[in-house]
Amino acid sequence: MDGVAHFEIPAANVARARKFYNGVFQWKIIPVPEMEYTMLHTVATGKNMMPKVAGAINGGMMKRSTKVKAPVIYMNVKDIDASMAKIKKSGGKLMGPKNHIPGVGFTAYAKDTEDNVIGLWQMVRG
Repeated sequence: MDGVAHFEIPAANVARARKFYNGVFQWKIIPVPEMEYTMLHTVATGKNMMPKVAGAINGGMMKRSTKVKAPVIYMNVKDIDASMAKIKKSGGKLMGPKNHIPGVGFTAYAKDTEDNVIGLWQMVRG
């Protein structure tokens, strides 16, 4: 069974959204300027940047785009290529190729049969 691994929140004004989520929920905000991205830590993390709390997930934030207009939930998958093939076979649509994040893993966006954007996340093993 593939569980939820990550979430993303798109924002028209990222600075304003960072202030909102930090102020309301006290999430730790970690800008990643080279990726035009913000990491959102909802719980404490270990040295590997993974949540210390069982069952908890952290997320990210980026500028709203035509591709990602609403929050996205990422599923943790063992084999992103196999999951992408299953999505196509099950009536979903891929929104582009998988993306490699060096030293971290792979991500991809897809649409389910109801036109919702979902994310796939495969951690680098080892």
